[in-house]
Amino acid sequence: MSRAFGGALLFSFPLLMTMEMWSLGMAVERWRLLVFLLLTLPMLIGLSYYAGFEPTFRLKDEVLDALAAFGVGFLLAAVLLSVFGVLGRDDILTQAGLGKIALCAAPAAVGALLAGKQLGERGPGAREKERAGPLSELFLMAVGAAFLAFNVAPTEEMVLIAYQMGPWATLALVAISILLLHVFVYQLGFPGETRRRQAGDFRRTFVAFTCPGYGVALVMSLYLLWTFGRTDGVAAHEIATMTVVLGFPAAIGAATARLVV
Repeated sequence: MSRAFGGALLFSFPLLMTMEMWSLGMAVERWRLLVFLLLTLPMLIGLSYYAGFEPTFRLKDEVLDALAAFGVGFLLAAVLLSVFGVLGRDDILTQAGLGKIALCAAPAAVGALLAGKQLGERGPGAREKERAGPLSELFLMAVGAAFLAFNVAPTEEMVLIAYQMGPWATLALVAISILLLHVFVYQLGFPGETRRRQAGDFRRTFVAFTCPGYGVALVMSLYLLWTFGRTDGVAAHEIATMTVVLGFPAAIGAATARLVV
């Protein structure tokens, strides 16, 4: 359990100390926050399957691990936000206080689940799950994209950068994001590289893995922008630009997901 708290702290402390997260915890509409939490749970269940606290063989075990990770995340967020003075003694059970805790608890829960792999070695009897399927690849990319994008999505800089960029700069950022995603995954020796190269030549792997991966990164970016209310009352081209801007770190997160999962 101490390892789970360590992983939760490692993955969430930048957000716990970010003022925008505190403000969003109060400002995000409650129904959007509920949707965010409900969609986070299946992601945690999937992570539990691939990199949970211990090898599991039943859906019930995956669900219990995911709920335990959520509990670790909520407790850590509540304690640290209280220590930082963000939450007063009477704020924890208010809507604003719970909103702050809930937003910070999600990345903390991811860290709690990944702690066993990142902060220690598994025993020789640990089960290695099959990850060769395309849906598994896309799921892991989605987790990596969501996690890295979540670290910058709450900041005002995402909106400012999108405002400063013109159409040609936006297209250039799309090309750079796709190039980095492809190079990071297939050229730098990350886990899974050998199997992907065996799947076909450059064109086939680009179409089968890189393009869907960038699509996933953009979808996760748009989802986070919507969750934080960044798309409300904004023109379609501005939303597209913000999505591309946030898609840059999301694409890198998708490419490097196997380094942590």
